[in-house]
Amino acid sequence: MTTERASGLALIAGTAAMIVTMLFHPRGHDLFAPGQFEAGARQNVLTHALALCGLPLSFLGASGLTRRLTRAPSLALGGLVLYGFACVGVMIAAVASGLVATELAGEIVAAGGKANETQAALFHYNGFVNQAFAKLYVVASSLALFAWSFSILRGGELARALGIYGCVLAPVTLLALLSGHVQLDVHGFGAIVLGQAVWNSVAGALLCRARAA
Repeated sequence: MTTERASGLALIAGTAAMIVTMLFHPRGHDLFAPGQFEAGARQNVLTHALALCGLPLSFLGASGLTRRLTRAPSLALGGLVLYGFACVGVMIAAVASGLVATELAGEIVAAGGKANETQAALFHYNGFVNQAFAKLYVVASSLALFAWSFSILRGGELARALGIYGCVLAPVTLLALLSGHVQLDVHGFGAIVLGQAVWNSVAGALLCRARAA
């Protein structure tokens, strides 16, 4: 198996893990539904664990993509650095949402479902942490995607249509987020993930078909 094919498969697998995570991502109040905590907690932990397992694959695929874009290496490398920041951001967001929030909710449910002031404050603070790092992921991954797309347009190593799509998608995503038109709830974040998943999947497929440089 060539390096390009391995990188392409890794990028596709990491993207698939993120999509499955968003498809089965429970909402916050599901953890507090009467008699549903155990099932909701299990689903919450498993979906976020899947996302965490997919992150190394996504970064591996991104590394292979960066090596492929040889005609604008500095731009491609900048994209990889930004994507590294994005992976750290979404990793922390997933830990906060999938692991920490589940433990905090478990303590509240065990206390009869009524949080005291400390528990309520911790639960809300954890939500703020999740949202902050989710925003970091969206901004950094969008900038990375733009850098790679612009590199594709300059170098022509991959399909030009992919570069055009990325150069349009990235600023539209950032504008929607920073203007407040998109909130990073399950639906808003899921829409952003889906838009980027199209780019990642196509890039992965093209890497699988590419000849060794």
